[in-house]
Parts: sequence; structure tokens; C-alpha cells
Amino acid sequence: MENKKINIAIVGLGFGAEFIPIYQHHPNANMYAICQRDHTKLHQIGDAFNIEKRYTDYDELLRDPEVDAVHINTPIQSHAEQSIKALRAGKHVACTVPMATTVEECRQIVEAVKETGLTYMMMETVIYSREFLFVKELYENGELGRLQFLRASHQQEMAGWPGYWEGLPPMHYATHCVGPVLALAKADAEYVSCFGSGRIDENLISKYGSPFAVESCHIKFKDSDLSAEVTRSLFNTARQYRESFDVYGSKKTFEWTLIEHEPSVIHTGEVPEKVTIPDYAHLLPKEIRAFTTGGVYDADDNQHLSFLQGSGHGGSHPHLVHEFVSALVNNRQPFPNARQSANITCVGILAHESAMDGGKKIDLPGFTLVD
Repeated sequence: MENKKINIAIVGLGFGAEFIPIYQHHPNANMYAICQRDHTKLHQIGDAFNIEKRYTDYDELLRDPEVDAVHINTPIQSHAEQSIKALRAGKHVACTVPMATTVEECRQIVEAVKETGLTYMMMETVIYSREFLFVKELYENGELGRLQFLRASHQQEMAGWPGYWEGLPPMHYATHCVGPVLALAKADAEYVSCFGSGRIDENLISKYGSPFAVESCHIKFKDSDLSAEVTRSLFNTARQYRESFDVYGSKKTFEWTLIEHEPSVIHTGEVPEKVTIPDYAHLLPKEIRAFTTGGVYDADDNQHLSFLQGSGHGGSHPHLVHEFVSALVNNRQPFPNARQSANITCVGILAHESAMDGGKKIDLPGFTLVD
């Protein structure tokens, strides 16, 4: 990768601020600009991290010829429009999940990538978490044997979050459980069938017209004998926060811990064993390895409440940054690229459609990046 530098602009400085020091320390990135509508927050974070270029207007940022790539961390309803605008303006795009909120928006992003030749990556955290990297290593080393079945869940109580979350269909934010099952098998989803269960509070239903407390989807993998089951809940379901996946192999099976911070379990045949998941910082450039386990801020004198979430997400943040930056430097496709991101995202969108239609089987659209 030598000394090539990519000028990065981060858009949205809530969750997005966590990535600033990672880009600042990455040997092939230049943390060039930040964008936030709120002037006070923009300058507070810009001052904390000594970032000179600051924008309150996204369109103005896109007109800056020095910006090579944008990393979008705005509310989910803005992702598609902002991604397409950036691609049309000649910028590479990294975008937090989900890619979009409709199948048509996903198609438009894939088409924009195809037409511009630029790079798009959905920044799905779970597929770069230490848990996923651990299971991936077991599988690629042959320790799991043949994959037989995959299961994942993402259960979270969203009461008190910003208003646009209220009543959101559970599967509309399903990438954290869809991503790992497809990524481990290196497969695309071919079709889905999903059932809704239970009922959320009446005042939550009206916003999106979605009544279900839980949605559970079966995914058939394309060109494979595998299928997976993913479960998602957002409101009125008693459960500790959990992003999890289980992988059933012919030789060994990995099952995610039921209680946060307790060990996961590996079954060898019928013999269970608790396992401590190692960190995978060694896969990263030395300059950003500390960000898999340490707080995501520049130095002791630059701490800010916005950054206290810490490394979170299984230590995935520096892995995501490295995948995106190295893909740009080496002129290769990142994982997941636009087509793969669309397939992952559309599983959730169409799963909710299936649930609203009594579990109807729905085929995934066939997105392609080449004709």
C-alpha cells in the first residue's frame, strides 16, 4: 500500500465521531473533513480532533475536489440519497447500515456504482467483529467441517431512541443478523419467508403500520444446500441486548453466549466447551491495533462524551476502516461491496414484506455490478 493517502470526510458526528481517530492513525488515510448540520457540535468535535475542514452543508462538502471518499453515519432514511449523491459527485462511499430502506434505493446505488466505477462499502460491524473473525478462522481451517445451518439474532429495546425508530419494522434494521450468516458461507440470499409474532404498543404501530414485536425469517442461500434463520426485535420484548450468531457444523458448532460477557460455547461432536474469543488486532496495521479494545478517542486530553461508547461492536471499527481504505488504495472490491450490501439489506426489507403477507416466499432481486 506504500504511502498513498485517501482523503476521508465523515458525515454525521454521533456514531461517526468514533471513526475520526481511527482514520487519523491509519497509515493510508487523511482525516480531511467533517460534516454536521449542528454548528456547535461540528466545531466542538473539529476542535477536539484538530480537523480544519468543516461543513454544515453536505452538498458543499461534495463540491470539495479534495474529498476522495465519504463515510456516512446519518439517520437511516438519509443513507440512500446521500450515498447516491456522493457517487454522482465522484466520491467513494462507506455507509453505516442499512444501505437503504427500499429495494429500489438499493438498485439505484448498485447502478450508480456500476456507472461511475467508484467504490461503495456498507460498514456492517458484525462481519468484522472478533467473534465473526474467530468463527471464520475455525471454518476456513476446516475445524467446523461442513456448514449445516446458521442462526442469528439481534434483539434490542429501542425505547427512548430518536423518534424515527419508533415502530420501525424489526427486519428493516436486520443487517447485524443477516450479514454474518451470508458472509460466513460466502453466499447470496436467494429467497426469504418471514413470520411476524406478537404485537407492539398501539402508539408505535401507526408510524410504519408494522404491528409485530418480533420478526423471524428463513433465508435460502443461492446455489447452496444451506439456509439460515434470523430473528429481530425492537420493542416490547423482554431480552438483554444481543447481537448473536450460531454456526452448526458437521465437526464443531459455535453458539453465542446467552448472557453478555459470559463465554460462548463450542460443541465438538456432543461435547461442549466454553471458549474465550481472542482479539484479532494482529490483522491490522500497527497504528490502529489499539482501537479494537481501547476507547475511540485521540488522547487523554481529547475525550468527549460522544466518544465514550468506546470500541464496541466486537472491536470491528478499525477493521472496517482498514477494509475500506485498503480497497481504495489497492483498487479492489471491499467486502461487502455494493451488490453484496444490497443483497444483505434487501433480505430485511423483503422479510418484513413477507411477514405482512403471512410468510409469503419472496425472491431476492438479482443485482449485478457488471453487465
